[in-house]
Amino acid sequence: MELRVLQYFLAVAREQSIIRAAESLHLSQPTLSTQIKNMEEELGRQLLIRGTKGSRKVTLTEEGMILRKRAEEIMDLVEKTEKEILLADDILMGDIYIGTGETDAVREIAKAAKNLQDSHPGVHFHISSGNAVYVTEQLDKGLIDFGIMLGPVDLTKYNALKMKNKDIWGVLMRRDSPLAQKETVSPEDLLDKPLILSQQEDKGGSFSQWMKQDISDLNIVATYNLLFNASLMVEEGFGYAVGLDKIINTGGDSPLCFRPLYPVLENEISIIWKKYQIFSKPAGKFISILKEMLLS
Repeated sequence: MELRVLQYFLAVAREQSIIRAAESLHLSQPTLSTQIKNMEEELGRQLLIRGTKGSRKVTLTEEGMILRKRAEEIMDLVEKTEKEILLADDILMGDIYIGTGETDAVREIAKAAKNLQDSHPGVHFHISSGNAVYVTEQLDKGLIDFGIMLGPVDLTKYNALKMKNKDIWGVLMRRDSPLAQKETVSPEDLLDKPLILSQQEDKGGSFSQWMKQDISDLNIVATYNLLFNASLMVEEGFGYAVGLDKIINTGGDSPLCFRPLYPVLENEISIIWKKYQIFSKPAGKFISILKEMLLS
């Protein structure tokens, strides 16, 4: 399968029309149709559902949607590789891709990034957010250079550099809630409370072990992927959000406050990259700066 034909397929998927895609690619409609048909024959799967005679719109089959996702990843990786090769000279410039969850450790990343960009303004950073599964998938596919991980790291697959600080677990709540009068929150305090958990913890994890309770026995009223969204629900009195400190600003006039868990529950934080990874020059310089900062 040629990259050129993958680009043709992505154009059709984007335009939802072979005619419009052909125009954008400066091809004739019969030529593009033939290329797509040849791709379907090569794969042995139908990728597009052509519209009826009165409709020119095309939609993707289930196999077509799978191919679109993979094709986008392939083209992103090709573009990233081309940039690294073209810039592999004495001039330090290019792109660094980092995947991370919500954590205050991003501040350390930002300090190292600023240090590098102050001396090499041609280096640009791209930060994408997601859970641990998202970060490792992107890392394994070569779509990001580094990932920030909370908790243990699979050292058979990745190299890891521990960050100086640890993430502290606690509860985000309204200042006028009963628990706000306490300095810390115990498992007993949360047994009867409406809880808002991260989607990862809703399947069981550090918090359920700390509670010494099965998640199904708790009053989980909602789950979240981003703590900011959960904070809006807390602000409206929907429940108590269990999460990490320093993600939501609770100072000043904020109606919210954060109370740490007791016994203390905390996560180590690491920046990771694939074993035997060959860095681009900007990525190699960045990790050197970060190592110097963290090991000093």
